[in-house]
Amino acid sequence: MEQLLEILEDLNPGVDYENCEDLIDGHYLDSLLIISLIAELEDAFDVTIPAVEIIPDNFNSAKRMMAMIERLSED
Repeated sequence: MEQLLEILEDLNPGVDYENCEDLIDGHYLDSLLIISLIAELEDAFDVTIPAVEIIPDNFNSAKRMMAMIERLSED
C-alpha cells in the first residue's frame, strides 16, 4: 500500500490518498492521470490492468486500487 500511495502522491501531490474515497468522483484524478497511473501500477506491481477493470469503482480510493492489484496479482 505504501508503494501505491507514493505513486499517487508523485502523480498528483497534495491529496489525502490514504483516506479519500472519491478520487474519481471528486475529480482528484482525471483521465490523463488515470492513464499515467495505470502504466505506473502495471510496472510497479507487475500486473496487467485490462480495460474491463478501468472503472471508477476500482479507482475511487487507494484501498480499492490495492484490492484490484491484489486480485489481478492472483490471476
